[in-house]
Amino acid sequence: MRASASALECLIVTFDDSNAVSNSGLILPITLAERLGLRDLFDLHIDLEDRPGRANVGRKAMAIVASILAGGDCIDDTAILESPNAQVILGQIMPAPSRFGVFLRSFETSDIADVERVAALLLERAWLAGVGPGDESLTIDVDSTICQVYGNKKEGAYFGYTNLRGYHPHLAAVGKTGDILGIVTREGNANTARGAGEFVTQVINNARAAGATGEITMRFDSGFYSRAVRDAASAGDVRICITTRMSKRLKGIISDIQEDAWTSIPYWLEGGADVAEVEYREIQGNIAHLQEIDKTFVLS
Repeated sequence: MRASASALECLIVTFDDSNAVSNSGLILPITLAERLGLRDLFDLHIDLEDRPGRANVGRKAMAIVASILAGGDCIDDTAILESPNAQVILGQIMPAPSRFGVFLRSFETSDIADVERVAALLLERAWLAGVGPGDESLTIDVDSTICQVYGNKKEGAYFGYTNLRGYHPHLAAVGKTGDILGIVTREGNANTARGAGEFVTQVINNARAAGATGEITMRFDSGFYSRAVRDAASAGDVRICITTRMSKRLKGIISDIQEDAWTSIPYWLEGGADVAEVEYREIQGNIAHLQEIDKTFVLS
C-alpha cells in the first residue's frame, strides 16, 4: 500500500498491490472517526462501573462500529476484523468476538442516554468541522421502523403490528444527507405516536446544539399526527409537514375544493399528483388550529 495523505478535510488512499487487504475501505470512516475523537468520547462518557466488559470501552466500541460499516450485523461478524492486516488498518488490536459479547451485555438501560450523548457530541464535532447546515434551512425526516430479533428473551422485544418480534424505534435523519439526529429504542408493541412529542424535542435540541441556526422543517407521516408532536414543534420554533388522518369532515372540505384551485406537481405515480391549499380547523380530536402549522393537502 502506498503512503496515504490525510487531513480532516481530505483523505486519499491509493493501492498498487494486487494482494490488497479486504475491508481496507474502512480506513476512510475510521480515520474520520479518530479525527473527530469518537474513541475518546466513548471512553469519557460511557462508564460501565464494575461490570465485566468495562475495560477499553473506546477500543471495543470503535471495533463494533468498524464491523457494522463492513456489513456485520451480529457479534460473530466482528471476526472479519481479526486478521493482522485488518488490525493495521484500524490502528488497534481486535478482541475476539466473545469479548464483544461480554462488552455489549454489560450495558444496562441507564447507559442508553450516555450512548445518545456520544452520538450528539460526535454530530456537533462533525458539523463544526464544516459539514453542517449552519444558517441554511434544514429538513428533518422523522419516522419509526421495525427491527426484527429472534431471541425470545430480549428485553422489550415484542410482536407489533407487522407480526414480527422486535423493537419499534423512532428515528430522525437530515433529509439531504442522511445524518442521524436521533434514535430512541422502544418496545416492539409500542404504537408510532407513543413518546413522539419527547422525541421531537430531543431531535430539535440535537440539531440546534450541533450548530443548525437556520429554519427547520420536520416531516412526518400520519402515525405522528398528534397534539404532542404539534406542541413540541411549536415550542421548538420549527415548521412541520404532517400527513393528516382522514375524517368525514376533512373529506368534505377537500371535496369542496374547486378544480381550478388544484396545481399539478411531478410525482412517481402514473398521472402525477395535485396539490391545493385549504384552511382547516379540527373541532374534535388530537389537533386544533392545524392551519397554523401546515395548510397543504396532497391528493393523487
